[in-house]
Amino acid sequence: MIEIDVLRQYFEEDKVVITNHASERFRQRNIRMKDIRAGVKTGEIIEQYPEDFPFPSCLILGYTCDKRPIHIVMSDEGTSSRIITAYIPDNNKWKFDFKPRKE
Repeated sequence: MIEIDVLRQYFEEDKVVITNHASERFRQRNIRMKDIRAGVKTGEIIEQYPEDFPFPSCLILGYTCDKRPIHIVMSDEGTSSRIITAYIPDNNKWKFDFKPRKE
């Protein structure tokens, strides 16, 4: 089980890698790295993906610098983390608090 405090520590220790996919998505979605940092700092893990390959990952709900909700998918690789993707959650797919998915 991934812990948010561990992911925050990886950020503090500069042990977070941004995948090419994530970097491209950030650009397309106008998400800045400082929004990702803020999202992890303010966030909570809302879904765990222990079976993800090659490392377990999780979905974080946090808030950007300007207080918009943001979802961030990060892995825990044991001594570092990787940001897989990030996006602003869609009201049509997520319930009012952006934690549970709509059916």
